[in-house]
Amino acid sequence: MTTRIVRGLARGGPSRACTTGEGARPHDACPSRTRRYNGRVTDLAAARWLFGTSLAFHIVFAAVGVAMPLFMVLAEWRWRRTGAEVHLDLARRWAKGTAILFAVGAVSGTVISFELGLLWPRFMAFAGPIIGMPFSLEGFAFFAEAIFLGIYLYGWERVGPRLHLASGVAVAASGALSAFFVTLANAWMNSPAGFELVHGRATSVEPLQAMFPPGWAHEVIHVLLSSYVATGFAVAGIHAFFLRRTPGSAFHRAALAIALGVGGAAALLQPLSGDLSARQVAETQPVKLAALEGHFETRRGAPLHIGGLPDAERRTTPFALEIPRGLSLLAFHDPDAVVKGLDDFPRDTWPDTLLVHLAFQVMVGLGSILAALSLAAAVLAWRGRAVPTQRRFLGAVVAAGPLGFLALEAGWLVTEWGRQPFTVRGVLRTADAVTPVRHLALPFLGFVALYLFLAVMVALLLWRQIAHAGPAPAHAAAAAGASP
Repeated sequence: MTTRIVRGLARGGPSRACTTGEGARPHDACPSRTRRYNGRVTDLAAARWLFGTSLAFHIVFAAVGVAMPLFMVLAEWRWRRTGAEVHLDLARRWAKGTAILFAVGAVSGTVISFELGLLWPRFMAFAGPIIGMPFSLEGFAFFAEAIFLGIYLYGWERVGPRLHLASGVAVAASGALSAFFVTLANAWMNSPAGFELVHGRATSVEPLQAMFPPGWAHEVIHVLLSSYVATGFAVAGIHAFFLRRTPGSAFHRAALAIALGVGGAAALLQPLSGDLSARQVAETQPVKLAALEGHFETRRGAPLHIGGLPDAERRTTPFALEIPRGLSLLAFHDPDAVVKGLDDFPRDTWPDTLLVHLAFQVMVGLGSILAALSLAAAVLAWRGRAVPTQRRFLGAVVAAGPLGFLALEAGWLVTEWGRQPFTVRGVLRTADAVTPVRHLALPFLGFVALYLFLAVMVALLLWRQIAHAGPAPAHAAAAAGASP
């Protein structure tokens, strides 16, 4: 059953109901609320910056929590198949690194859960009864990940080899499920479904329909692939750096093969995911598509803009390279398709076109670089029948190390900025969701200092795990509790 609110969005017009009032009045009929929030722009901006900074910090650890368990499982699996002690040492060190990053991610995730209630109480009051299920299931996945990670870390000598490897697989699956459930909630914010809006209140809630709104599949796939890409290239860049210094290191060579293999495969699949995402956004979020492409005028056979600086006042995108009919082809797989421009939507529902467009260009550009490097790595590996270790290639991998996380952050900004000025697209404006508490700039500065401190500590701990990697200890096979 398609809900009333979704039908309204499909017509291109956002719902204007006041979601916290007693009656179902349009936003234009709520002057007191408009004045209240226009008078506190600084606090609204501080709330957005505080929550955005927390998410930007946490998303790194969330992505690592998805991908690193897979790396350690693959390393252990290689050890049990080949008996090479270097893979055992690699699995142990990656497991310790996963534990460090998991602990910090748990802390930053807890902060975000509190910030949701403290900074955005009206959002939680409205959305909680609708999308509470994926948040609850994410909690179960988190605790499952913690339990099985404990078994993996301390079970080398206490459980059998199959059970130990299975616990690692459970950690990897739980990490992916955590990202899956959180992404479902975000997909609902982009395409709200599963309820009807009556007198500013959500009624006739259908939890499963809300949990799987239009476009959920493409967003989940894109998020999971981006996690493997970002973490894979970051880990590969670190080990490529050390491999340039010690070309004969079997440890760093083995690590590079696994990290680059996973990250490279995901990078080659990501453009296909991006194509699915573009088509879904064109259908369900046309105003976001127009903003991220700097597309102002509705046109048949719309051109694709590469680069450029959209000017919302002049309705142009100067300095852009235009590919004729490119946007119509990418969005609808039809070069003559009509693509709606921003002029088809009320001005007060536009996101910040310049920021969204630039973030999108960064995401696509960096993703293309990583895909090209992955293709080059695949060709070199096929020719040499082994992971490529040419000095120039390793230098390119080192340089590409941070690009995956930069692309991940840019993609997240596209999603969040592209939904503004709404927290729940077409239903609840961000200004109406924020807390009435004032003076939020001070906690923002405090949390920024805290995150910087945590980042330095994590970097130092991980450096100790990687920089001093050497031959596996002589007793490693015995300590593992089983022969390969």
